[in-house]
Amino acid sequence: MAEALELAGRGWLTTQPNPRVGCVIVRGDTVVGRGFHRLAGGPHAEIEALEEAGGQARGATVYVTLEPCVHAGRTPPCAPALARAGVSRVVYAVADPNPVARGGGLWLEKAGIATTSDVLARAAREINRGFFKRHEMGCPWVTLKLASSLDGRTALASGKSRWITGSAARADVRRLRAGTGAVVTGSGTVLADNPRLSVRVSPGGDPGSGIEPLRVVLDSSARTPPHSRVFAPPAESLLVTAPEADARRHESAGIAVARVARGLHGLDLREVLTLLARREINELLVEAGPRLAGSWVQDGFVDEWWLYLAPCLLGPDARPLVDLPRLEALTDASRWRITDLRRVGADLRLILRPVGTTN
Repeated sequence: MAEALELAGRGWLTTQPNPRVGCVIVRGDTVVGRGFHRLAGGPHAEIEALEEAGGQARGATVYVTLEPCVHAGRTPPCAPALARAGVSRVVYAVADPNPVARGGGLWLEKAGIATTSDVLARAAREINRGFFKRHEMGCPWVTLKLASSLDGRTALASGKSRWITGSAARADVRRLRAGTGAVVTGSGTVLADNPRLSVRVSPGGDPGSGIEPLRVVLDSSARTPPHSRVFAPPAESLLVTAPEADARRHESAGIAVARVARGLHGLDLREVLTLLARREINELLVEAGPRLAGSWVQDGFVDEWWLYLAPCLLGPDARPLVDLPRLEALTDASRWRITDLRRVGADLRLILRPVGTTN
């Protein structure tokens, strides 16, 4: 199962909105087939592994990181394919949360094939954390990415921020984007920096033309210029604005527009998450200024935080990391735990999750 999980990770950049799945087929003490889901719409991991195993799949044990599916979508169902191949046992890490696809374990048992589940289930959920969250909670997994100086500043007082971090950190961010279904920013960031929010890495992780995520601009007043680089093709883009905002310029320019209600800190972020989940977005990356970033944190929607720390100081007049309400006591502080810390070029990268989460 550990090898199947490693195989599943090879589809990290390419399976959206499908889950990342790996499969290993073992006959006796010999691995006779391996496979992983490479691309949405392509063969599932079990089918790849069965093709490699051929006739040796008969009587073999199958290890797969997600319960085999029983529904026909863009590809045929996997559970019947395993039965036709004559496998004797199927071990799957975790049940499928998708109500349309789940039930493969029970189907296999009724077909006379032994099954075992909940093997390395926590690791299997982690590799598909966005897929599970979307189906179980109706919203994507939210990662907040920020880069700051050692004194917690993200830009000069003038708004200039290029570049606080080095080229290695910026390349790391592009790889992070490539593994997400959508990148969200605010109108303030677009007006200040006019970013592309592009990937520019290949599915193998090298610079090139990779799969671009949906680029989402949150703009309650529709003030973002339609000619902004974030809206430029070929990547898909979306302007999310308030119901009363005039977005005719954007619609005339062919930019997709969605509307959500206003919330306490601008647009209602819960509605934004629901909107993107309906578009089958599993993982969402937020790259925004201190005000919008603070809103995501304050509303409790951030599942993971990627913070890049540059070895420089910008001073007290520079812009802060996040805007949060004033605290009266340290006990009211938002607490985070570091799950990973490493050097990326000349900078440090911290990955954090809220205190109290189990992953």
